[in-house]
Amino acid sequence: MRKVDINHVIDEAKFRSFHWNVLFWCTLIIIFDGYDLVIYGVVLPILMDQWQLTPIEAGSLGSIALFGMMVGAMTLGTASDKFGRKKMILLCIILFSLFTFLCGFAQTPGQFAVMRFIAGLGIGGVMPNVVALISEYAPKKIRSTLVALMFSGYAVGGMLSAGLGIWIVPTWGWEIMFYLGCIPLLLLPLIMKLLPESLGFLLRDNKDNQVKTILAKIDPQIVATHQYELVRQEVVARKIPILDLFSEKRAISTIAFWISFFMCLLMVYALGSWLPKLMQTAGYPLKSGLMFLFAMNIGGMIGAILGGHMSDKFNLKSVLVTFFILGAIAITLLGFRSNTYFLYFLVMIAGAATIGSQILLYTYVAQYYPMHIRSTGLGWASGVGRIGAIVGPMLGGVLMQLSLPHHQNFMAFAVPGIIAALAIALVGLKFYETRKVAVKA
Repeated sequence: MRKVDINHVIDEAKFRSFHWNVLFWCTLIIIFDGYDLVIYGVVLPILMDQWQLTPIEAGSLGSIALFGMMVGAMTLGTASDKFGRKKMILLCIILFSLFTFLCGFAQTPGQFAVMRFIAGLGIGGVMPNVVALISEYAPKKIRSTLVALMFSGYAVGGMLSAGLGIWIVPTWGWEIMFYLGCIPLLLLPLIMKLLPESLGFLLRDNKDNQVKTILAKIDPQIVATHQYELVRQEVVARKIPILDLFSEKRAISTIAFWISFFMCLLMVYALGSWLPKLMQTAGYPLKSGLMFLFAMNIGGMIGAILGGHMSDKFNLKSVLVTFFILGAIAITLLGFRSNTYFLYFLVMIAGAATIGSQILLYTYVAQYYPMHIRSTGLGWASGVGRIGAIVGPMLGGVLMQLSLPHHQNFMAFAVPGIIAALAIALVGLKFYETRKVAVKA
């Protein structure tokens, strides 16, 4: 009887309607994660006036959701390697959609903080799971491109949030931004029906009929093989999955990933939370500050797609190092007043090199770790990165409180880019095999 290796089928498959389906739903989920990235930066000036918040208090309030994201990424990301991707994705959607919606009803900073923390659990947990899922279904020759395309939804969500902040908040108030967060919850029945589970987990749970049904959609020629046996490869996983991240000479690379995630997310969330306010302080009107935020997310989307394509053609590590260095230069130059169009150009480069690099980092980690610890690797890297995301808004608040010269604020935001570039340089050039199938958890 013919033996069929699901990983070989996925690697060599042509891009079909099945892949479009997985890409569409994963991208839509990421769009709302990006929406939440920018939402606090959009309403921040209004909340500071309404609740009489100091810059440090505002920065701390912004970090509450990010703390929840850290916890969610580490716990729900790791849980996915045991319970399956799809179950954790659905749970995360319920958490972040429901409690983002409830944020609109907050009357005090304390109530707002509680809702944002719980929403953060879902937002942080969903990201490593959708990255792992699409990585496991993407054909090998376009894997980085597909992950980057999906993650471009992150920037689309950010642009959507900034655009709505410009056009509807003045009329409807800041609350409307959070009410719109219920949309993923309304789409949950469709996601439950149309989003597939990871083939590796279906195979591990001996659901061979479901595996064969999905394989027929990935490669219709499989149907011509009337009888075949699925190849199983046993992987002995540790009871504490995080220890596997440091085994088989992965320790230095794991720590390097954590440092780069920390620094990258520090830049993303510091700029995402404070760019409108910094530009307002420099003499630009609030509407112009939000337009800079909009431009930053356009750059993020372009950087993600271009970086993913370049990574499939060349070397993902080299692309990341280049992006971080360019981002540090662009962010530094933002601190010096110049032609408005040139500033927009710099903001777009900063977006490409921060939001875009964040997306490429997820791609790099997903390709580096084997399937049985992929979500654990993504979850812990993302979780450590969320510590940087927590520090970012707080750092912005401290800088604003110190009333430093305008250019020194941006220089402070640029330093993490250089550190991230150095960290990525430490990651081993040779990837370990990532397409092994776990049959034991």
